[in-house]
Formats: sequence, structure tokens, C-alpha cells
Amino acid sequence: MRTSSNPVFRNLPQQQGGGYANFGSAAAGAGQFTQQFGQGQQYAPQDQWARPQTSRSMTIDDVVTKTGITLAVLATSALVSYLLVNGNSGLAVPFMVGGGLIGFVLVLIGTFGRKMDNPALVLSYAVAEGFFLGAVSLVFSEYVSVGGPGMIGQAVLGTFGVFGGMLIVYKTGAIRVTPRFTRMIIGGIIGVFVLMLGNLIASFFTDGGFGLREAGPIGIIFSLVCIGLAAFSFLLDFDAADQMIRQGAPEKAAWGVAFGLTITLVWLYVEILRLLSYFNSD
Repeated sequence: MRTSSNPVFRNLPQQQGGGYANFGSAAAGAGQFTQQFGQGQQYAPQDQWARPQTSRSMTIDDVVTKTGITLAVLATSALVSYLLVNGNSGLAVPFMVGGGLIGFVLVLIGTFGRKMDNPALVLSYAVAEGFFLGAVSLVFSEYVSVGGPGMIGQAVLGTFGVFGGMLIVYKTGAIRVTPRFTRMIIGGIIGVFVLMLGNLIASFFTDGGFGLREAGPIGIIFSLVCIGLAAFSFLLDFDAADQMIRQGAPEKAAWGVAFGLTITLVWLYVEILRLLSYFNSD
């Protein structure tokens, strides 16, 4: 079982076995999963992945449904945030800072508190990130650049285009998710976030920091690298979800899959929106 780059997926049920590029198969490995979590034993609340005999295993339909619900909540809250900020620009900073921080805290709670299958937490994250994205979208499209609403539409299409493309890549087996590939993607993501942190600290002392978030060659290259890493991390996430379905993870684990995919989609959207703002800046 390969480890996902997404911190949420790394805490979902894992076990050796399964196969490659069969996202949606729920039969193989179910016996081992059942044996591991004790079929026929009394359900223990402290182990969120232990399930009673009456519960069924997660399927691809569960993943699609839960992910769709999560994204619908996120889109709705983003639209509300956009309209509110459009009517009162003073709400932009509170929505961006508040939504971003709340979303980050919920990710930490879900990951380290092992509550990523909790629908209330997942949907709360969607609401918080929706307010963050709505404000960020308006700021980038109206104040940072001159792209306007059309730029937001381009970013949305680009995000789901990349998502769909990487799903096809995974399904066809064009890129194999190997342990070496996983280490490369995780290492790249760690490196990117270290650079982001360094750039933020440097910006306190110099104008623009290292230039990683400025509309110039360095900023464009850095955004392209972030977009590439976010795109390739989808392959690791699809593989992790595939293994869970194969091993008979409980139905509620689909919320964890939706949580992880939404986190990656949010990151990808913001990076695409930022890149587009560079090309549409004054």
C-alpha cells in the first residue's frame, strides 16, 4: 500500500495488497480487512474504523456521492462569500484569514484526531474553505488583476480539467504509482511548502521576499511547479482510495476520501487562479 501525499489519506485504513489502476473494485482484499478489524466483534467507539456486521463496505458510488456533496457545499459557500465581499470589500480579509485558518485547523483535527470520516467536520471544512475561496477569487480577479469573473471561470474549468485528466491517467495506467513516485511527490510538496514559508518570512524584511508570489518569471515557474505537484498528488489519492475500496473499508470512510480530494482541489484551484492573475495583471 503506497502512502498518499495527502495528509488525510495517510490516516485512512491501509493494508498490504490490492492492485493497480482499478479504482472502484470492492471485492479484492475485503476478507483481510474484515479479519484485521474483527468481524463479529462488538463495535468499539474508540476505533473509528471498526464496524459492526450490519454496515456495508465503501463503494465508488459512496466516494462520488460524498465528494459531490462536499463540493456542492463548498461551491455554495464560495458563491455567498463572493457576493458578500463584492458588496462590502471590507469583508475580504476577514473571510480569507478566518476561512483559511478555520479550514487549516479542521484539517489538523481530522488528520491527527482521526475524525476525517466525520461528515460534520468535512462539511464544516467545505463551508470554511468556501468563504476563503469566494473572497480570494474576488480579490485575485478584481483587485490583483483585471481578469474579472471570466478568470474565475477559467480557474474552475482548469481545476476540474486537471482532475479529470489525472483520473484518466490513473485509470489507463499511463503513470504507475510506485513507492519511488510517491516519495518524489511527497518530497516535492514538502520542498514547496518550505519555500512558501521562507518566502513569507523573507517578505517581512524585503519587498516581495524571494519573488515566489510576484508576477514575474520566478513566480510563474513556482506556480507551475505547485500546479504540477497538486495534479500528480491526485494519482496518489486515487490509489489510496482504490486500495480502501478493495480492502472493504466501511461506508463512512468515503467522507474521508471526499475530505482528502477536496483539500487537493482547493490547493489546485488557488494555484491556477494565482497563475492566471499573473497573466492578467496590470
